Amino acid sequence: MSKKTYLKPTINKVEFAMASKYGSPLKTQKIRSEIDGVKVSDLVEQFGSPLFVFSESKIKELYHNLYNAFSSRYPDVQFGWSYKTNYLNGICKVFHELGSIAEVVSEFEYQKARALGIEGKDIIFNGPYKPYEDLKIAVKEGAKIHVDNFFELNDLEKIADELGTTLKVAIRINMDTGVYPQWSRFGFNFENEEAYEAVKRMYDGGKLELNGIHSHIGTFMLDANAYKMATIKIMQLKERVENDFGATIEYIDLGGGFASKSHLKGVYQSPNVIVPTADDYAEAITNAIYEMNKSDTLPKLYLETGRALIDEAGYLLTSVHGYKRFPDGKKGYILDAGVNLLYTSTWYNFNIELDRHYEGENEPSMLNGPLCMNIDIIEEHVMLPALDRGSVLTISPVGAYNYTQAMQFIRYKPAAVLIDTEGTPRLIKEVDDLATVNYKEV
Repeated sequence: MSKKTYLKPTINKVEFAMASKYGSPLKTQKIRSEIDGVKVSDLVEQFGSPLFVFSESKIKELYHNLYNAFSSRYPDVQFGWSYKTNYLNGICKVFHELGSIAEVVSEFEYQKARALGIEGKDIIFNGPYKPYEDLKIAVKEGAKIHVDNFFELNDLEKIADELGTTLKVAIRINMDTGVYPQWSRFGFNFENEEAYEAVKRMYDGGKLELNGIHSHIGTFMLDANAYKMATIKIMQLKERVENDFGATIEYIDLGGGFASKSHLKGVYQSPNVIVPTADDYAEAITNAIYEMNKSDTLPKLYLETGRALIDEAGYLLTSVHGYKRFPDGKKGYILDAGVNLLYTSTWYNFNIELDRHYEGENEPSMLNGPLCMNIDIIEEHVMLPALDRGSVLTISPVGAYNYTQAMQFIRYKPAAVLIDTEGTPRLIKEVDDLATVNYKEV
Protein backbone atom coordinates (compact mmCIF):
# COMPACT_ATOMS: atom_id res chain seq x y z
CA MET A 1 0.00 0.00 0.00
CA SER A 2 1.51 3.32 -1.12
CA LYS A 3 1.92 6.16 1.34
CA LYS A 4 -0.13 9.30 0.93
CA THR A 5 1.76 12.46 0.01
CA TYR A 6 2.53 14.54 3.08
CA LEU A 7 0.97 18.01 3.09
CA LYS A 8 2.27 20.58 5.54
CA PRO A 9 -0.63 21.79 7.73
CA THR A 10 -1.65 25.44 7.52
CA ILE A 11 -3.84 27.70 9.59
CA ASN A 12 -5.90 30.29 7.72
CA LYS A 13 -8.08 33.03 9.08
CA VAL A 14 -11.44 32.60 7.37
CA GLU A 15 -13.77 35.61 7.38
CA PHE A 16 -17.34 34.83 6.40
CA ALA A 17 -20.91 34.99 7.61
CA MET A 18 -22.27 32.12 9.67
CA ALA A 19 -24.17 29.34 7.97
CA SER A 20 -27.61 30.41 6.77
CA LYS A 21 -30.46 29.03 4.69
CA TYR A 22 -28.12 29.37 1.71
CA GLY A 23 -25.63 26.93 3.24
CA SER A 24 -22.24 27.10 4.87
CA PRO A 25 -19.26 28.58 2.99
CA LEU A 26 -17.24 25.68 4.36
CA LYS A 27 -19.56 23.09 2.85
CA THR A 28 -21.40 24.61 -0.12
CA GLN A 29 -20.18 23.58 -3.57
CA LYS A 30 -21.45 24.91 -6.88
CA ILE A 31 -21.59 22.01 -9.31
CA ARG A 32 -22.14 21.87 -13.06
CA SER A 33 -21.54 18.35 -14.27
CA GLU A 34 -23.09 18.92 -17.72
CA ILE A 35 -24.10 21.52 -20.26
CA ASP A 36 -27.29 20.84 -22.22
CA GLY A 37 -27.10 17.18 -21.22
CA VAL A 38 -23.44 16.72 -22.25
CA LYS A 39 -21.01 15.93 -19.43
CA VAL A 40 -18.26 18.50 -19.07
CA SER A 41 -15.80 15.67 -18.54
CA ASP A 42 -16.80 14.20 -21.92
CA LEU A 43 -16.44 17.58 -23.62
CA VAL A 44 -12.92 17.98 -22.29
CA GLU A 45 -12.01 14.42 -23.19
CA GLN A 46 -13.28 14.85 -26.76
CA PHE A 47 -12.23 18.42 -27.54
CA GLY A 48 -9.48 19.22 -25.05
CA SER A 49 -8.99 21.78 -22.31
CA PRO A 50 -9.42 24.70 -22.07
CA LEU A 51 -12.56 24.80 -24.18
CA PHE A 52 -15.19 27.41 -25.03
CA VAL A 53 -18.67 25.90 -25.08
CA PHE A 54 -21.80 27.60 -26.43
CA SER A 55 -25.40 26.51 -26.05
CA GLU A 56 -27.62 26.93 -29.12
CA SER A 57 -30.71 26.31 -26.98
CA LYS A 58 -29.78 29.15 -24.63
CA ILE A 59 -29.02 31.49 -27.53
CA LYS A 60 -32.47 30.86 -28.97
CA GLU A 61 -34.13 31.29 -25.59
CA LEU A 62 -32.42 34.66 -25.04
CA TYR A 63 -33.16 35.80 -28.59
CA HIS A 64 -36.85 34.91 -28.53
CA ASN A 65 -37.31 36.46 -25.09
CA LEU A 66 -35.89 39.81 -26.19
CA TYR A 67 -37.42 39.80 -29.67
CA ASN A 68 -40.87 38.96 -28.34
CA ALA A 69 -40.60 41.76 -25.78
CA PHE A 70 -40.16 44.27 -28.63
CA SER A 71 -42.26 42.73 -31.39
CA SER A 72 -45.26 42.37 -29.07
CA ARG A 73 -45.13 46.14 -28.50
CA TYR A 74 -43.97 47.48 -31.86
CA PRO A 75 -44.94 46.49 -35.41
CA ASP A 76 -41.60 46.76 -37.23
CA VAL A 77 -38.53 45.49 -35.35
CA GLN A 78 -35.28 44.20 -36.81
CA PHE A 79 -32.34 42.80 -34.84
CA GLY A 80 -28.78 43.17 -36.11
CA TRP A 81 -26.26 40.71 -34.69
CA SER A 82 -23.28 42.56 -33.21
CA TYR A 83 -20.28 40.81 -34.76
CA LYS A 84 -17.76 42.29 -32.33
CA THR A 85 -19.55 40.55 -29.43
CA ASN A 86 -18.84 37.10 -30.85
CA TYR A 87 -17.83 36.70 -34.48
CA LEU A 88 -17.37 32.93 -34.60
CA ASN A 89 -19.02 31.77 -37.83
CA GLY A 90 -21.02 29.09 -36.04
CA ILE A 91 -22.47 31.70 -33.66
CA CYS A 92 -23.20 34.28 -36.37
CA LYS A 93 -25.03 31.65 -38.43
CA VAL A 94 -27.37 30.86 -35.54
CA PHE A 95 -28.37 34.51 -35.22
CA HIS A 96 -28.83 34.94 -38.96
CA GLU A 97 -31.02 31.83 -39.06
CA LEU A 98 -33.10 33.40 -36.30
CA GLY A 99 -33.64 36.48 -38.47
CA SER A 100 -30.88 38.90 -37.49
CA ILE A 101 -29.05 40.95 -40.07
CA ALA A 102 -25.38 41.86 -39.43
CA GLU A 103 -24.01 44.85 -37.52
CA VAL A 104 -20.29 45.43 -38.06
CA VAL A 105 -17.74 48.04 -36.98
CA SER A 106 -14.78 47.29 -39.26
CA GLU A 107 -13.90 46.17 -42.75
CA PHE A 108 -12.83 42.81 -41.28
CA GLU A 109 -16.26 42.22 -39.79
CA TYR A 110 -17.92 43.45 -43.00
CA GLN A 111 -15.92 40.96 -45.04
CA LYS A 112 -16.78 38.21 -42.57
CA ALA A 113 -20.50 38.93 -42.89
CA ARG A 114 -20.28 38.94 -46.69
CA ALA A 115 -18.36 35.64 -46.62
CA LEU A 116 -21.26 34.17 -44.62
CA GLY A 117 -23.61 35.10 -47.43
CA ILE A 118 -25.10 38.25 -45.89
CA GLU A 119 -26.00 40.78 -48.61
CA GLY A 120 -24.80 44.35 -48.31
CA LYS A 121 -28.34 45.62 -47.81
CA ASP A 122 -28.53 43.47 -44.69
CA ILE A 123 -25.39 44.90 -43.09
CA ILE A 124 -25.24 47.91 -40.77
CA PHE A 125 -21.78 49.48 -41.00
CA ASN A 126 -20.96 51.35 -37.77
CA GLY A 127 -17.75 52.53 -36.16
CA PRO A 128 -15.49 55.60 -36.09
CA TYR A 129 -12.97 54.24 -38.59
CA LYS A 130 -14.07 53.13 -42.05
CA PRO A 131 -11.19 52.96 -44.56
CA TYR A 132 -12.12 54.76 -47.78
CA GLU A 133 -11.95 51.81 -50.17
CA ASP A 134 -13.91 49.58 -47.80
CA LEU A 135 -16.49 52.31 -47.25
CA LYS A 136 -16.87 52.61 -51.01
CA ILE A 137 -17.41 48.86 -51.38
CA ALA A 138 -20.06 48.93 -48.65
CA VAL A 139 -21.82 51.86 -50.35
CA LYS A 140 -21.80 50.09 -53.73
CA GLU A 141 -23.21 46.95 -52.12
CA GLY A 142 -26.06 48.84 -50.49
CA ALA A 143 -24.99 48.59 -46.85
CA LYS A 144 -26.56 50.83 -44.22
CA ILE A 145 -23.83 53.38 -43.49
CA HIS A 146 -23.98 55.10 -40.10
CA VAL A 147 -21.85 58.23 -40.35
CA ASP A 148 -19.63 58.89 -37.33
CA ASN A 149 -17.81 62.16 -38.10
CA PHE A 150 -17.37 65.03 -40.57
CA PHE A 151 -14.34 63.43 -42.23
CA GLU A 152 -16.53 60.45 -43.06
CA LEU A 153 -19.10 62.85 -44.52
CA ASN A 154 -16.36 64.19 -46.79
CA ASP A 155 -15.50 60.66 -47.88
CA LEU A 156 -19.13 59.82 -48.62
CA GLU A 157 -19.60 62.98 -50.68
CA LYS A 158 -16.52 62.05 -52.69
CA ILE A 159 -17.84 58.52 -53.20
CA ALA A 160 -21.18 59.98 -54.30
CA ASP A 161 -19.32 62.04 -56.92
CA GLU A 162 -17.36 59.02 -58.15
CA LEU A 163 -20.52 56.93 -58.45
CA GLY A 164 -22.57 59.78 -59.90
CA THR A 165 -25.46 59.33 -57.48
CA THR A 166 -27.02 60.65 -54.30
CA LEU A 167 -26.42 58.40 -51.29
CA LYS A 168 -28.84 57.56 -48.52
CA VAL A 169 -27.06 57.38 -45.16
CA ALA A 170 -27.80 57.45 -41.44
CA ILE A 171 -25.92 59.31 -38.71
CA ARG A 172 -24.85 58.24 -35.28
CA ILE A 173 -25.56 60.69 -32.48
CA ASN A 174 -24.55 60.87 -28.81
CA MET A 175 -26.39 62.60 -26.01
CA ASP A 176 -26.85 63.08 -22.29
CA THR A 177 -29.20 60.37 -20.99
CA GLY A 178 -28.41 60.83 -17.33
CA VAL A 179 -25.89 57.99 -17.26
CA TYR A 180 -22.23 58.82 -16.70
CA PRO A 181 -19.60 58.71 -17.99
CA GLN A 182 -21.38 59.79 -21.16
CA TRP A 183 -20.37 58.04 -24.38
CA SER A 184 -19.52 61.18 -26.33
CA ARG A 185 -16.68 59.77 -28.42
CA PHE A 186 -18.88 58.27 -31.10
CA GLY A 187 -21.12 60.18 -33.51
CA PHE A 188 -22.40 63.76 -33.44
CA ASN A 189 -23.57 65.41 -30.24
CA PHE A 190 -27.25 66.21 -29.83
CA GLU A 191 -27.15 68.88 -27.15
CA ASN A 192 -24.62 71.23 -28.79
CA GLU A 193 -26.37 71.08 -32.21
CA GLU A 194 -23.51 69.17 -33.85
CA ALA A 195 -25.93 66.44 -34.99
CA TYR A 196 -28.26 68.96 -36.58
CA GLU A 197 -25.35 70.76 -38.25
CA ALA A 198 -24.17 67.46 -39.70
CA VAL A 199 -27.56 66.91 -41.30
CA LYS A 200 -27.62 70.50 -42.57
CA ARG A 201 -24.20 69.93 -44.08
CA MET A 202 -25.55 66.87 -45.93
CA TYR A 203 -28.42 68.77 -47.52
CA ASP A 204 -26.32 71.85 -48.26
CA GLY A 205 -23.94 69.62 -50.20
CA GLY A 206 -26.75 67.97 -52.15
CA LYS A 207 -25.00 64.61 -52.38
CA LEU A 208 -26.28 62.83 -49.26
CA GLU A 209 -29.77 62.19 -47.91
CA LEU A 210 -30.56 61.18 -44.35
CA ASN A 211 -32.73 58.10 -43.92
CA GLY A 212 -31.82 56.90 -40.41
CA ILE A 213 -30.69 58.03 -36.95
CA HIS A 214 -28.60 55.80 -34.72
CA SER A 215 -27.38 55.93 -31.13
CA HIS A 216 -25.48 53.55 -28.88
CA ILE A 217 -25.46 55.08 -25.42
CA GLY A 218 -23.18 52.65 -23.58
CA THR A 219 -22.54 49.10 -22.49
CA PHE A 220 -24.02 47.00 -19.68
CA MET A 221 -26.70 49.63 -19.17
CA LEU A 222 -28.54 49.07 -15.88
CA ASP A 223 -31.01 51.94 -16.30
CA ALA A 224 -33.74 51.26 -18.86
CA ASN A 225 -34.88 54.88 -18.52
CA ALA A 226 -31.67 55.98 -20.26
CA TYR A 227 -33.03 54.35 -23.44
CA LYS A 228 -36.25 56.31 -23.04
CA MET A 229 -34.22 59.53 -22.94
CA ALA A 230 -32.17 58.46 -25.97
CA THR A 231 -35.30 57.57 -27.94
CA ILE A 232 -36.97 60.89 -27.10
CA LYS A 233 -33.95 62.83 -28.38
CA ILE A 234 -33.69 60.71 -31.53
CA MET A 235 -37.37 61.32 -32.25
CA GLN A 236 -36.95 65.05 -31.61
CA LEU A 237 -34.12 65.19 -34.15
CA LYS A 238 -36.18 63.09 -36.55
CA GLU A 239 -39.08 65.56 -36.45
CA ARG A 240 -36.81 68.55 -36.83
CA VAL A 241 -34.86 67.32 -39.87
CA GLU A 242 -38.03 66.06 -41.57
CA ASN A 243 -39.61 69.50 -41.16
CA ASP A 244 -36.51 71.54 -42.04
CA PHE A 245 -35.02 69.50 -44.90
CA GLY A 246 -37.89 67.36 -46.16
CA ALA A 247 -35.99 64.26 -45.07
CA THR A 248 -37.73 60.92 -44.73
CA ILE A 249 -36.34 59.06 -41.72
CA GLU A 250 -37.10 55.44 -42.52
CA TYR A 251 -35.57 53.96 -39.39
CA ILE A 252 -34.11 54.63 -35.98
CA ASP A 253 -31.47 52.44 -34.35
CA LEU A 254 -31.10 52.30 -30.57
CA GLY A 255 -27.91 50.24 -30.75
CA GLY A 256 -27.25 47.78 -27.95
CA GLY A 257 -25.78 47.83 -24.48
CA PHE A 258 -28.49 45.80 -22.74
CA ALA A 259 -27.00 44.10 -19.69
CA SER A 260 -26.58 40.35 -19.26
CA LYS A 261 -26.69 38.45 -15.97
CA SER A 262 -22.97 38.95 -15.36
CA HIS A 263 -21.99 40.01 -11.84
CA LEU A 264 -20.21 43.36 -11.81
CA LYS A 265 -17.25 43.61 -9.45
CA GLY A 266 -17.92 45.88 -6.50
CA VAL A 267 -21.69 45.43 -6.77
CA TYR A 268 -23.29 43.64 -3.84
CA GLN A 269 -26.69 42.92 -5.35
CA SER A 270 -27.36 39.94 -7.58
CA PRO A 271 -27.71 40.46 -11.34
CA ASN A 272 -31.22 39.07 -10.96
CA VAL A 273 -32.02 42.16 -8.88
CA ILE A 274 -30.24 44.98 -10.70
CA VAL A 275 -30.38 43.95 -14.39
CA PRO A 276 -33.48 45.26 -16.19
CA THR A 277 -35.70 42.69 -17.91
CA ALA A 278 -36.28 42.51 -21.66
CA ASP A 279 -39.71 44.00 -21.04
CA ASP A 280 -38.15 46.93 -19.16
CA TYR A 281 -35.94 47.84 -22.11
CA ALA A 282 -38.72 47.30 -24.65
CA GLU A 283 -41.24 49.34 -22.68
CA ALA A 284 -38.86 52.27 -22.32
CA ILE A 285 -38.00 52.45 -26.03
CA THR A 286 -41.33 51.68 -27.68
CA ASN A 287 -43.39 53.93 -25.38
CA ALA A 288 -41.07 56.83 -26.18
CA ILE A 289 -41.51 56.25 -29.93
CA TYR A 290 -45.28 56.26 -29.66
CA GLU A 291 -45.26 59.36 -27.46
CA MET A 292 -42.88 61.35 -29.69
CA ASN A 293 -43.86 60.26 -33.21
CA LYS A 294 -45.44 63.09 -35.21
CA SER A 295 -45.38 61.36 -38.60
CA ASP A 296 -48.19 59.43 -40.26
CA THR A 297 -46.04 56.31 -40.15
CA LEU A 298 -43.79 54.77 -37.54
CA PRO A 299 -40.06 54.38 -38.24
CA LYS A 300 -38.56 50.90 -38.46
CA LEU A 301 -36.76 50.03 -35.22
CA TYR A 302 -33.31 48.45 -35.35
CA LEU A 303 -31.52 46.99 -32.32
CA GLU A 304 -27.90 45.78 -32.26
CA THR A 305 -28.01 43.75 -29.08
CA GLY A 306 -24.97 41.55 -28.47
CA ARG A 307 -24.10 40.85 -24.85
CA ALA A 308 -27.66 40.18 -23.65
CA LEU A 309 -28.15 37.54 -26.38
CA ILE A 310 -24.96 35.50 -25.99
CA ASP A 311 -23.25 36.06 -22.65
CA GLU A 312 -25.24 33.51 -20.65
CA ALA A 313 -24.99 30.99 -23.49
CA GLY A 314 -21.19 30.77 -23.20
CA TYR A 315 -18.97 28.74 -20.87
CA LEU A 316 -15.25 28.19 -20.51
CA LEU A 317 -14.10 24.77 -19.33
CA THR A 318 -10.69 24.74 -17.68
CA SER A 319 -8.72 22.00 -15.92
CA VAL A 320 -6.60 22.04 -12.77
CA HIS A 321 -2.94 21.50 -13.57
CA GLY A 322 -1.65 21.75 -10.02
CA TYR A 323 -1.60 23.90 -6.92
CA LYS A 324 0.74 25.49 -4.38
CA ARG A 325 0.59 27.17 -1.00
CA PHE A 326 1.30 30.87 -0.86
CA PRO A 327 3.17 32.40 2.10
CA ASP A 328 -0.12 33.61 3.59
CA GLY A 329 -1.43 30.04 3.61
CA LYS A 330 -3.91 30.48 0.78
CA LYS A 331 -4.12 27.66 -1.75
CA GLY A 332 -3.41 28.70 -5.32
CA TYR A 333 -4.65 26.49 -8.17
CA ILE A 334 -2.92 26.56 -11.55
CA LEU A 335 -5.44 26.28 -14.40
CA ASP A 336 -4.90 25.84 -18.12
CA ALA A 337 -7.02 28.96 -18.86
CA GLY A 338 -6.22 32.48 -17.73
CA VAL A 339 -6.92 36.14 -18.35
CA ASN A 340 -5.65 35.69 -21.90
CA LEU A 341 -9.03 34.01 -22.56
CA LEU A 342 -11.14 35.99 -20.10
CA TYR A 343 -10.86 39.63 -21.10
CA THR A 344 -13.98 40.54 -19.12
CA SER A 345 -12.48 39.25 -15.85
CA THR A 346 -11.42 42.88 -15.26
CA TRP A 347 -15.04 43.88 -14.70
CA TYR A 348 -17.00 40.78 -13.71
CA ASN A 349 -16.98 38.06 -11.07
CA PHE A 350 -17.68 34.78 -12.82
CA ASN A 351 -19.64 31.77 -11.67
CA ILE A 352 -17.11 29.07 -10.77
CA GLU A 353 -18.62 25.57 -10.81
CA LEU A 354 -17.11 22.14 -10.13
CA ASP A 355 -17.56 19.08 -12.33
CA ARG A 356 -18.65 16.93 -9.38
CA HIS A 357 -18.91 16.91 -5.59
CA TYR A 358 -15.58 16.80 -3.77
CA GLU A 359 -15.02 15.50 -0.25
CA GLY A 360 -13.78 17.77 2.49
CA GLU A 361 -14.39 21.30 3.61
CA ASN A 362 -13.83 24.41 1.53
CA GLU A 363 -10.90 26.70 2.14
CA PRO A 364 -9.85 30.11 0.78
CA SER A 365 -8.36 29.59 -2.67
CA MET A 366 -7.07 31.55 -5.63
CA LEU A 367 -7.50 30.59 -9.28
CA ASN A 368 -4.46 31.42 -11.42
CA GLY A 369 -4.02 30.89 -15.11
CA PRO A 370 -1.07 29.38 -16.99
CA LEU A 371 0.62 32.64 -18.00
CA CYS A 372 4.01 33.61 -16.64
CA MET A 373 2.48 36.93 -15.61
CA ASN A 374 1.64 38.01 -12.08
CA ILE A 375 -1.66 39.52 -13.23
CA ASP A 376 -3.01 36.17 -14.43
CA ILE A 377 -5.66 35.82 -11.74
CA ILE A 378 -9.15 34.60 -12.62
CA GLU A 379 -10.48 34.67 -9.06
CA GLU A 380 -8.52 36.09 -6.14
CA HIS A 381 -10.68 34.64 -3.37
CA VAL A 382 -13.03 31.68 -3.74
CA MET A 383 -13.99 28.95 -1.26
CA LEU A 384 -13.15 25.56 -2.75
CA PRO A 385 -12.63 21.99 -1.54
CA ALA A 386 -9.40 20.14 -2.28
CA LEU A 387 -9.34 19.66 -6.05
CA ASP A 388 -7.42 17.03 -7.95
CA ARG A 389 -5.18 17.45 -10.92
CA GLY A 390 -7.52 17.17 -13.89
CA SER A 391 -10.56 18.53 -12.04
CA VAL A 392 -12.70 20.51 -14.49
CA LEU A 393 -14.09 23.93 -13.60
CA THR A 394 -16.84 25.65 -15.58
CA ILE A 395 -16.58 29.44 -15.77
CA SER A 396 -19.60 31.46 -16.86
CA PRO A 397 -21.13 33.58 -18.26
CA VAL A 398 -18.43 34.21 -20.87
CA GLY A 399 -20.29 34.23 -24.21
CA ALA A 400 -19.82 37.94 -24.88
CA TYR A 401 -16.48 39.42 -25.95
CA ASN A 402 -14.24 36.85 -24.30
CA TYR A 403 -13.59 34.76 -27.40
CA THR A 404 -13.29 37.72 -29.78
CA GLN A 405 -10.92 39.52 -27.41
CA ALA A 406 -8.95 36.44 -26.35
CA MET A 407 -5.21 36.95 -26.84
CA GLN A 408 -2.80 34.74 -28.74
CA PHE A 409 -0.34 35.25 -25.89
CA ILE A 410 1.96 32.57 -24.46
CA ARG A 411 -0.72 29.91 -25.02
CA TYR A 412 -2.60 28.85 -28.15
CA LYS A 413 -6.22 29.96 -28.42
CA PRO A 414 -8.49 27.00 -27.56
CA ALA A 415 -11.16 25.26 -29.54
CA ALA A 416 -14.83 26.25 -29.43
CA VAL A 417 -17.86 23.95 -29.43
CA LEU A 418 -21.54 24.64 -30.08
CA ILE A 419 -24.03 22.22 -28.51
CA ASP A 420 -27.02 22.14 -30.85
CA THR A 421 -30.67 21.89 -29.87
CA GLU A 422 -30.48 18.11 -30.10
CA GLY A 423 -27.75 18.02 -27.47
CA THR A 424 -24.95 17.20 -29.92
CA PRO A 425 -21.65 19.05 -29.45
CA ARG A 426 -20.21 20.35 -32.73
CA LEU A 427 -16.72 21.76 -33.18
CA ILE A 428 -16.97 25.30 -34.61
CA LYS A 429 -13.35 26.38 -34.10
CA GLU A 430 -10.29 24.16 -33.93
CA VAL A 431 -7.56 24.80 -31.38
CA ASP A 432 -4.76 26.97 -32.75
CA ASP A 433 -1.32 25.49 -33.30
CA LEU A 434 2.10 26.65 -34.47
CA ALA A 435 0.98 26.64 -38.10
CA THR A 436 -1.88 28.99 -37.18
CA VAL A 437 0.45 31.41 -35.44
CA ASN A 438 3.15 31.30 -38.10
CA TYR A 439 0.76 31.40 -41.07
CA LYS A 440 1.38 35.01 -42.14
CA GLU A 441 4.98 35.35 -40.98
CA VAL A 442 7.62 35.68 -43.71
